[in-house]
Amino acid sequence: MPATKTAPKSRRNTEGLPPYNVVLLDDADHTFEYVIHMLNALFGHPPEKGYRLALEVHTAGRAVVATTNLEQAELKRDQIQSFGPDPLIPRCKGSMSALAEPA
Repeated sequence: MPATKTAPKSRRNTEGLPPYNVVLLDDADHTFEYVIHMLNALFGHPPEKGYRLALEVHTAGRAVVATTNLEQAELKRDQIQSFGPDPLIPRCKGSMSALAEPA
C-alpha cells in the first residue's frame, strides 16, 4: 500500500489563489491588551507576536496580521470588525477596523 502524504493542518491550501492581506487599522479606542487578546483569539498569534503587531498598528497606523486567500481574508476581516468593544476603555463603542487587500 503506497504511503500518502497529508499537508499539515496549520497550513491553508491557497495554491493557485491570489494572496490577500488582512490589515488591522489603528484607532485611539483600543488598548494593546485588547489587540493582543483579539489576535490570539482570532489568529492564534502568541502574546509576543500580538504585542509586535499592536506596536506596529500603533506606530504605522496599520499592520498585516495574516495573509491568506480572499475568502479567508474576508472572514478574518469580518471577525475583527465584530470582535466587540474594548472593556478597558469606557468610551470604546465598537470593534477595530480592518481591510482585506491584495498582497
